Amino acid sequence: MSSSSATPSVESFEAVIVGGGMVGTALCALLAQAGMRVALVEVQPAPLTLESAVRKLPNPRVSALTPVSQRLLTHLGAWPAMQKTRVTPYKGMHVWDAEGSGEIAFSADEAGVAVLGHIVENTVTLAALNNHVIGDPNVTPYFGVRLQALQRSSGSRLVLDDGRQLHSPLIVAADGARSVLREMAGIDVASDDMQQEAVVTTVQCAKPHGGIARQAFIDGRPLAFLPLTVEGSDHYCSIVWSTTPEHAAVLSELPREALGEALGKAFGHRLGEVTVCDKAHRFPLVQRHARHYVQPHFALVGDAAHSIHPLAGQGVNLGLMDAAVLAEEVVHAWQRGAPWGELSTLRRYERRRRFDNSAMLGLMKGFKVLFGSHDPALTLARNLGMSGMNQLVPLKRVLMRQATGERGRLPLSCC
Repeated sequence: MSSSSATPSVESFEAVIVGGGMVGTALCALLAQAGMRVALVEVQPAPLTLESAVRKLPNPRVSALTPVSQRLLTHLGAWPAMQKTRVTPYKGMHVWDAEGSGEIAFSADEAGVAVLGHIVENTVTLAALNNHVIGDPNVTPYFGVRLQALQRSSGSRLVLDDGRQLHSPLIVAADGARSVLREMAGIDVASDDMQQEAVVTTVQCAKPHGGIARQAFIDGRPLAFLPLTVEGSDHYCSIVWSTTPEHAAVLSELPREALGEALGKAFGHRLGEVTVCDKAHRFPLVQRHARHYVQPHFALVGDAAHSIHPLAGQGVNLGLMDAAVLAEEVVHAWQRGAPWGELSTLRRYERRRRFDNSAMLGLMKGFKVLFGSHDPALTLARNLGMSGMNQLVPLKRVLMRQATGERGRLPLSCC
């Protein structure tokens, strides 16, 4: 029989996850840890290793991981490996309106926590998760392959571009904001073009950051200096400037010296002279929210379900919480012999996560409207509001507990 007429290879798993980013890999680790047989499908040719993830300079894409996300990563065994590479704790946040006098400062002491979070390169988090997952006997990785089709029958079946087919009672799309798998499933998405682009790079400042995350609102365009530690020095920061596409294009084309001068001036030279260490990258900002997170034998997690403005640095944290909640509901059903891919199980995950994600998406949109307005009355109100709130320690403590991820019913893996 010729190879072209051979029966396609069909492999069965208890769950198939498409997308080997931070959220998909964390979900894979949680399910495998419980004993489920999991396939991890990723278009990249090979898993990222810790050796390749840690360059002399930090990767420009970073996340502000909350203490709740830290507990999840500790539960998965990834956090110790991350600590040996590069993580930067921050114990304070300072936010101000560059068009007025409004300022507000938050501290870990006020929130009653050790730290407010850690700034970590996305590559470091992913490499540490890969280090934990790759080689797990319950995980079968499929790297360097693309999806060809999604078939529905008793369960779901993925057809890969190399001819192999993966069958499972549960297939999860964790393949990002422009999810191919979500589109194959026919799930609609509500999109909100923020009419901004993010410019990211790494800088060295004349003054130490002191473990403080800083953010200025400049004409509705938030500029963040996020603390980094490079070879023991606390003079480095990761820059995220969310601005108009036209301004982003100008910034990304500036010579490094000119970009450093622009950043220092926009930031009021609060950290002194700014030296740009790396190329500036830019990417469009679009908030998306899927109309539904689940179908029979199918679920969305992370950016495939929702993508958010980087203003509060909550995107990865929301995705990791999706992974933790979905894993908890699926494993609980699987362990008691219930159909873990059925809607009755998956809708419990959707109910637990949709409200929190919707609230955060709405909050980010509200911030953009509030700080993007040039109305004098609104400008005065927001400055008075920030300054007034700065004096209300109990209210600030509540807000900080929310920002650290301590919201609602947490899965056991995050407690």
